[in-house]
Amino acid sequence: MLFNSLDFAIFLPIVFLLYWFVANKGLKLQNLLIVIASYIFYGWWDWRFLSLILFSTIVDYSVGLGLKNQKNPFKRKLLLWTSIIVNIGLLGFFKYYNFFLENFVAVFKFFGHSINPQGLNIILPVGISFYTFQTLSYSIDVYKRKLEPTKDFIAFMAFVSFFPQLVAGPIERATHLLPQFYKKRIFEYDKAVDGLRQMLWGFFKKMVIADNAAQHANEIFNNFGQYSGSTLVLGALFFTFQIYGDFSGYSDIAIGTSRLFGFDLMQNFNFPYFSRDIAEFWRRWHISLSTWFRDYLYIPLGGSRGGTWKKIRNTFIIFIVSGFWHGANWTFIFWGALNAIYFLPLLLLKKNRVHTNTVAEAKFLPTTKEFFQMFITFSLTVLAWVFFRAESLRQAVNYISTIFSQSLFAIPHYRGMRHSKISLILILVFIIIEWIGRKENYAIENFGKNWKRPFRWTFYYMLIVIIYIFMGPQQEFIYFQF
Repeated sequence: MLFNSLDFAIFLPIVFLLYWFVANKGLKLQNLLIVIASYIFYGWWDWRFLSLILFSTIVDYSVGLGLKNQKNPFKRKLLLWTSIIVNIGLLGFFKYYNFFLENFVAVFKFFGHSINPQGLNIILPVGISFYTFQTLSYSIDVYKRKLEPTKDFIAFMAFVSFFPQLVAGPIERATHLLPQFYKKRIFEYDKAVDGLRQMLWGFFKKMVIADNAAQHANEIFNNFGQYSGSTLVLGALFFTFQIYGDFSGYSDIAIGTSRLFGFDLMQNFNFPYFSRDIAEFWRRWHISLSTWFRDYLYIPLGGSRGGTWKKIRNTFIIFIVSGFWHGANWTFIFWGALNAIYFLPLLLLKKNRVHTNTVAEAKFLPTTKEFFQMFITFSLTVLAWVFFRAESLRQAVNYISTIFSQSLFAIPHYRGMRHSKISLILILVFIIIEWIGRKENYAIENFGKNWKRPFRWTFYYMLIVIIYIFMGPQQEFIYFQF
């Protein structure tokens, strides 16, 4: 079920009313309603995949109980590895089976041998990368004794399948989200209004910015051989705002929806395109995944402790694994490696924690130095996104080669150029509002809070009208494929 669909527009009010006016008599009843609603929400795509969520839930719930009662270190590790192997095994089969098979065949072909193994027509379950990591965080934290295992199976089911963030995050830690299912929730008007406001901004990002940018990005990337370098730069810029508007828009809708039901989810994006270096960008982009890899992979590998070689090794591991998490294609692996190359100089020179505050924190405009830092970081990010968007490494290399040719100085032109001017104006307005609200959890959290109520509500209604008038053709959320 898509957030930007009529189905969800009907589904959400029904669940909301049942949750606060029917199931409000008991915590278990509310949690059970969340489980039922979440399974309906997910099963809307393909009910057969509900068995995978249920299986992962049962495995990790059982592992947690086993860890609670087990003192033997070897048996505790065995239980932990049971969870890891089951969850990563399911993820690996559905997401990477054909990728590894194709590359296995390619290696044999390279050495002059021809084999024809049977591939499988595997449908990737929506959101499997997200809920797999969420359940793994529970098993790992219980193993490390950071979290007391739960005996409440319904609460655990609700934690694993919580519908607002089930299919595209944020990837919540069990230590943060699970305890919220133990506490009685009371409806808070201000919290609900804040949730609706964040949802509104998320819908604007997705339906106006991302969906319109997608039209232009798709046209240019799909026919890049016909266009000049300057046009390809425009295509890369459109994709840059498409993926940000799409994914951060989803996160805003998910976080806002959760607040309607009395839950707090972690911030997943913190205005990443205003970063002054790549290290800051990765502290602000897809925060739930970046911190997951940091805590459960990078630090256990030794982090930035040890010699130079270990720092380089760990940096490449975490970025390449992060790239591979996004999809079974060498383009994602290269995208991860490229970001590691961007990041390494900062780490080795111990400058990766220089920019931990908000840019131009006490001022409205950045300094000249900050402006150029943001420009360089943004440019490097746009270049990396070309590999992320391309169908193959060959296409990405050819795309970038055309950018850095003499045609870079030609006037951009492509089919749909006239409509792109409206999209660029909308993106500019979007950037201005994001800049004004860069210190908040989301751009319009306190936008116009000192205005009188009629003016403030006029702004919200204007956003709704803009969404209605300028929304692009409906596009599936990009991260559903991951």
